[in-house]
Amino acid sequence: MPYLTFIEYQQLTDLSTEVTADAFKKLLPKASAVLDAETSNYYKFNDIEQDNPFRRDQFKLALCSQIEYFNDLGATTFERINSAPQTFSAGRTSVSNSSRYNPSGSNESKSLIAEDVFLYLQGTGLLYRGVR
Repeated sequence: MPYLTFIEYQQLTDLSTEVTADAFKKLLPKASAVLDAETSNYYKFNDIEQDNPFRRDQFKLALCSQIEYFNDLGATTFERINSAPQTFSAGRTSVSNSSRYNPSGSNESKSLIAEDVFLYLQGTGLLYRGVR
């Protein structure tokens, strides 16, 4: 069973998203898999609808962010997200995609997971990495 319906997605994003129903249907499985990996598959073993409302709602908001991230990038795999060239030249004009971390723009890659996901998941216990 999916963690989120398109109607819930629209309600949580206040209809301010450009994600269509078809795009949502395509992006949901991969976005769910990414969040499952980040949360140690918590909702694979626990019923999301029976969970604490705060944690459940934060997870769903994080899932919305991940779907929007994939939609904005137009890709769902690490390879495709990072396939943009660092520099491009046409004649005497050269365009360089500089980096936030490295001034030369080299050796940087975008993450598979959206940074906004961590804003929603912090404080929920879903990011806990200690011994159980």
